[in-house]
Amino acid sequence: MVKLAIIYYSATGTNYQMAKWAEEAGKEAGAEVKVRKVQELAPKEAIESNPAWKKNVEETKDVPVASSDDVEWADAILFSTATRFGGYASQMKQFLDTQGGLWAKGALVNKTVSAMSSAQNEHGGQEASILSFYTSLMHWGAIIIPPGYSDPVLFTTGGNPYGASATVDQDGNFTKDIQPAVSVQTKRLIEITKKIIAK
Repeated sequence: MVKLAIIYYSATGTNYQMAKWAEEAGKEAGAEVKVRKVQELAPKEAIESNPAWKKNVEETKDVPVASSDDVEWADAILFSTATRFGGYASQMKQFLDTQGGLWAKGALVNKTVSAMSSAQNEHGGQEASILSFYTSLMHWGAIIIPPGYSDPVLFTTGGNPYGASATVDQDGNFTKDIQPAVSVQTKRLIEITKKIIAK
């Protein structure tokens, strides 16, 4: 059984929803799944000033915070992050930066990884954030498993060859049904991981 960690950062809930869809797909594919959020770094005042952000923090208060133990446990890791200026959120960056101990002992080598992202407009840097994420994961010695165009659904949803990327409107609603793209990406990550860990 593949051990899949889904590690996400979400301010207003978009990437949390994507993580939940990935969890559903992972369980359908027979994986043991953990969903973890990265630690919020924003000051309380910033969170309180945005009703959607405050609501998401309250609604996800029981989701465990990701740790190095979760990373070490996993065979496969699916990351999901909000886009920030064409990169990925500083909260996620801080989490990756704290994995130096695992990196130093080689515990990240050959983990399979994939990434998803979101932004508030259609060309808001979603693909760039995924690509910059993959650059960091190359330093781990991880095996990057993008969805590619492995399923026709990726042509009609928020899919692309790099990873599922959501666009949401000003009210936080998804502009496309991205769930099928998330499912394809998750199941492909598990499928390839099974082949790798079987050897």
